[in-house]
Amino acid sequence: MEREKLGNLVLLALFVALIVLLGFTPLGLIPLGFINVTILCVPVIVGTLYMGWKNGLILGLAFGLTSFASALMKPSALVSTLMGASPVLVALMSIVPRLLVPLTAYAVYARLRGKRENLAVGVAAVCGSLTNTVFYLGLMLLFYVLCGIDTASVLSLIGGTALIAGTCEAVAAAVLCTPILLALRRLKKHH
Repeated sequence: MEREKLGNLVLLALFVALIVLLGFTPLGLIPLGFINVTILCVPVIVGTLYMGWKNGLILGLAFGLTSFASALMKPSALVSTLMGASPVLVALMSIVPRLLVPLTAYAVYARLRGKRENLAVGVAAVCGSLTNTVFYLGLMLLFYVLCGIDTASVLSLIGGTALIAGTCEAVAAAVLCTPILLALRRLKKHH
């Protein structure tokens, strides 16, 4: 039992390290020329489906804190405008959606689990990724309004990002999470 707990802790630490690595290096981005697609949701979703929603919340928090640290160090144009108005709102925008990712992915997977495994993992990955996109950009827009920042100039940019990057990230999550999770489960069975 102690050995299993230690193994889970080590695996959780590896997932957190992977999130930090992807968050602070170009490895976490898939460049599509006109836009970068982030894959930071992938270790959160895989870790959640492999280790449970409680560990998933830790991974989501790691994702959120990494995102907030990145916003402090090199904010995008959209984030820097909001950062000037309220760093606290940027922290909320960075962390809250990332805590919802494991909860959504786990709930969807639990609902579909009895059916085809590949489909359940893929749909859970898509839903987790879209949760991140919708809530992150939705909170950004809401906080722009609450801070009295003109949203007319950024509305199309936020909408375009949601549509293009959000769709690509959801597809990438489904394509990456499914084989990774199934491979981890096979590995666990052999040990």
